[in-house]
Order: sequence, then C-alpha cells, then structure tokens
Amino acid sequence: MQRHLADSRVKFRHLQCFLAVAQFGGVQKAAQSLSITQPAVSKTVAELEEILGVKLFERGRHGAAITREGQLFVPHASACVSALRLGVDLLAREGGGAPASLEVGMLPTVAPALVPPVLSRFAKDWPQVVVRLVTSSNVELLERLKAGTIEFAIGRLADPEKMIGLNFEQLFNEPLAVVVRAGHPLAAGAGPLAALPAAFGERFPVVLPPFGTLIRQSAESLLTMSGVAPLASFVEVLSVSVGRALALENDAVWFVPLSAVERDLDGGALIRLPLPYAGTEEPVGLIRRTDSEPSPVARTLIEAVRAVARQRLEGQAAQGKRKPRRSATPPRS
Repeated sequence: MQRHLADSRVKFRHLQCFLAVAQFGGVQKAAQSLSITQPAVSKTVAELEEILGVKLFERGRHGAAITREGQLFVPHASACVSALRLGVDLLAREGGGAPASLEVGMLPTVAPALVPPVLSRFAKDWPQVVVRLVTSSNVELLERLKAGTIEFAIGRLADPEKMIGLNFEQLFNEPLAVVVRAGHPLAAGAGPLAALPAAFGERFPVVLPPFGTLIRQSAESLLTMSGVAPLASFVEVLSVSVGRALALENDAVWFVPLSAVERDLDGGALIRLPLPYAGTEEPVGLIRRTDSEPSPVARTLIEAVRAVARQRLEGQAAQGKRKPRRSATPPRS
C-alpha cells in the first residue's frame, strides 16, 4: 500500500490500542486500561496491521508478543499520541476550558519525600493542572514510559537493554535503611547489623523490597555480608504504607530506601539500625524518552523535581552523612 494512503487511514484509536497491547502484552489488560471490550481492541489492532501491511504482534496463549516491526513502530506511535494530547491540553488551558493534565510515574519508595515539595513548587506556575501520579515498580514505569502513557518517570537506572530509547539523568543517591519501630528489642542498645543474632529472621518478621529490584539486591548483599543465615520466611512488598504498618505493628525489620521513611525517623516513630558496610546507595533519576520533548507543563514539573533534588543534595552536604538513629547508647565492650 502507498504510504500516503496508509497515513490517511491510521486513526488515533488505532495508535491507542496498539500502544496499550504493547504495554500490557495482551488484549485483555489493554482493553481494561482503555475501558473497551477485548473484541474491539483485537479488531482495531487488526485494522492497523492491515493498513500498515505488517504484523505487529504474535498472538498466543500467553498474550501478544510484539514483533520487530511493532517495536520499530512503538516510539513513533507514542510520539503521535503524546503530541495530540499536548495540543488538546494547551488549547483547553488557553481557552479557559478543562484544565490541562499531566501523567507521570514515580517509585512508591521515592514519592513520599519528593511529591509534596515538588507539587508545591509546580502549583505556583500551573495552579490548574490535573496531575495523575502512577506509583509502581521500576520495570512497569519504564514500560509505561516507552508506551507513552506517562511523560516521564522518577526511577532507577535499569539494565542497558531496558534503557534503549530512554535517557537517565541522575538526581541523587538513595541509601538503603534497615528500620524498626521505636522501642523494638533490636533498637535498644543495638550495635551494627552484623552484631545482631544471625537468626533474627526467625525472631522477628523481615520485610524486603520485591525480587529483581536494585534495592533488594542491596538488601541481600547486606544480609550475606552480615552473616545472617538464609531467611526461611519473609514478606516481600513494594508498598510503603504496608511496610510501615508491619514495622510499627508486627515488630518487623524493614529494609527500605531511606527517603521512604525520613519523616518517621525524624518523628521518632521508627529507628534506623546501624549498617556495618557502605556501598548500599543506588542512584535515583529522571527518566525520559529520547525521541520526544516534554510538554510545557511537564517541563515545569521536571524543573521542580530538579530543584527539590538539589535541595536534598545541599542538605545532605551541609549536615554531613546522615547518622543512624538509635534509641539507646550501644553497650560497652
């Protein structure tokens, strides 16, 4: 088919359905995300394949695997959808109609420390914007970013093959913290983690980040270096609110990025156990697509993120390296 004929037949709904299937790897989840039926998604994608004259997905029992042609088409389809959304938002704002909207992604362990000051700055320039914040795992944030459903993400640097088409701008380093509630038996006069009972996982619940995350790798390395026996049981959770509840109510030992618990540490609800080894910090950064420019609304939010990140770095430099909080003086040797 001639290119100009294909161009005229490709519609916005074709691109939406294509990107949703590419993001979720299947028609069912794509249909749910778009609030339409599965047959409608399948039909629309089939129409797009006919228009383009290529196969975009390989269908199977386990979902829809994107083809090489589909991978080549993703960034261009995403750029078209993002550009149209930007135009609609700008016209709505200039015309005094519906407020502009902005969808961004952020790690749930980073969001508690960043979101309040960032949105406070942002609202001064854009007081009438609907901000839709997606908090999820780093893997899902990258998938959403590539599919064009979010404008940018605040996350961690992933393996090179997962960062293709993306740019990572480091904002700050995120140290791992091991925390317990105030008054916890391990907090009273506790020395470094290595000095704790090797089988502490049997005495108290342990809460770890999800398998496959960088912060989980740091936690496992720390446990190994500290001589802690392999854990027979533990809780694996990404949710900050659930981890916090387990630490406060179930005497759990929680391995968590420091920024997620800063307020509880400052308020004394949680105590940070000393770590015997360095090297548990992981970079957190701004992740954007390399094939598109952020909208004016997104640029303002990005600058707010950068400003807050600079403040964090300046605060850390002024105070020196944050010392672990203890509820009592370590026992004498």
